[in-house]
Amino acid sequence: MENYSDLIETARRDTGLENFGGDSFREGLERLVTSLNTEARLNATGEYVLRDRILLYLRQRLMVEDWYRRHPEIDDGEIREPLFGVSLPRTGSTALSFLLSSDPDIRYLRVWESSQPCPPPSTVEGPDPRRGASSAADESLKDSKRTPTGIDGAMECQDLMALDFKSQMFQAFAQVPSYAGWLLEADHTETYLYEKRVLKLLQWGEPSKPWRLKAPTHLLYLDALDNAFPDARFVMTHRDPTDVMLSVATVYADIIEKFTDHVDYHYIGELNVRCWSEGMRRAIAFRERGNDDRFYDIHFRAMQRDPLGEVRGLYAWLGQEVSPAFADAMSAWWESNQSAGRMSKPDPSKFGLDFDAVRAQFAGYLKHMETWAPFSETAA
Repeated sequence: MENYSDLIETARRDTGLENFGGDSFREGLERLVTSLNTEARLNATGEYVLRDRILLYLRQRLMVEDWYRRHPEIDDGEIREPLFGVSLPRTGSTALSFLLSSDPDIRYLRVWESSQPCPPPSTVEGPDPRRGASSAADESLKDSKRTPTGIDGAMECQDLMALDFKSQMFQAFAQVPSYAGWLLEADHTETYLYEKRVLKLLQWGEPSKPWRLKAPTHLLYLDALDNAFPDARFVMTHRDPTDVMLSVATVYADIIEKFTDHVDYHYIGELNVRCWSEGMRRAIAFRERGNDDRFYDIHFRAMQRDPLGEVRGLYAWLGQEVSPAFADAMSAWWESNQSAGRMSKPDPSKFGLDFDAVRAQFAGYLKHMETWAPFSETAA
């Protein structure tokens, strides 16, 4: 793959645009490309897909800035009291986000617009061609059944964060330990401010609705997220971290296996334990600094048992009602997606996972989970 500066020039040449709207993305881009070229051992598919993805984000960032140049009034929009899902991965958070997206009175990040926010959806006449288009990475992943999906479904914030090249998406696509280590400690202040900039563009020209957003990544950077969205509230789903680590490692392996012929499964296991245990430590600290009342907690098994009841509880906490149309849409979605996300469990030793060691890394979280999301198998 070319070096990062050559990729920047390719994106400029492809679009005929010059302005990226600031330089905060450059360090992440340089570190990512270096790590891909020196560590990832990509096969031909991986080389093509990751290069395609990087250029997609560079071109989109140029287009975002061009829309703002021609329509500075976009920045007058407001993002009021967004709700962010900030759970560990594989805890039912995606199913929850799809249920919430059934509410006709909210705005969510749709699959087809997440990696291609330009042009603003309100400016497109007739059917939006993005609903039938996908990038190389999307094509390579479309057969995955690990999570609920659908072109109009709810997407994580990973694509928007990737516009600043600080996204965990990249470490799920390739073995990039240098980039992953840097990402864990990187300042995400500009990342979330840019996400807010893109959300304003996406909602421009549409009726004002509250946003429902999510990404497990947010656990690691809640201070930066709070800086950009100071009136945000948060919903957190909870599950035994041993189940979580085995499940998320399996998902990472499913993806990385497509893009390299040299998968290090123990690296994938260690990466996820290190990342998510640190994320939970940071989330606990954030909650304990006077933010606990901004969180609503749901146990994974409670969601499986009574999804509509859990959403009703969340909406009551938000001071809102679940309309009949919303309830009917949730019931229909849940009924048609019961098989999504179910997966066979491999031997944890494949990823070098020792469950006692995993529980030790998440000891603080396990203690808090008993208070945040108590669950009884025998409760009605």
